Amino acid sequence: MRHGKKVNHLGRKTAHRKAMLANMACSLIEHKRINTTVAKAKALKQFVEPLVTKSKEDTTHNRRIVFSRLRNKYAVTELFRDIAAKVGDRPGGYTRIIKLGNRLGDNADMAMIELVDYNELYNAGKPAKKKARRRGGKGKKATAAPVAPATENTSSEEE
Repeated sequence: MRHGKKVNHLGRKTAHRKAMLANMACSLIEHKRINTTVAKAKALKQFVEPLVTKSKEDTTHNRRIVFSRLRNKYAVTELFRDIAAKVGDRPGGYTRIIKLGNRLGDNADMAMIELVDYNELYNAGKPAKKKARRRGGKGKKATAAPVAPATENTSSEEE
């Protein structure tokens, strides 16, 4: 029985599992999205999200905590410099898992895990809608259009 055991072991010993998750997290931070199995993607989500939360406050202590989990100084630098700036106002949910179907070789369930703020397809339409709602100035542009015929009238007066 596995009552109260919340860690997915992924068929690996502890050291192998931690090293694999650290490597996958570094790849996710570097490439912004990776393809893997659904089970590994869910385990990686639990591994990465607290690290992104830590990166929102750039202190030496937080950098050391994140480095002890990732073990890659380039990934830590990228996380604290670029990713933290982009997800600064988001309260959580930094990753998204999209199921891709089954792998051809062994029929394993595959998924793509990505950082939410780096997907241009999902984020392309949303900022424009927010700007249109905030601004009430579209009606003002319509009132500015009759100014153009006034210039035509002045040109007819000159003739």
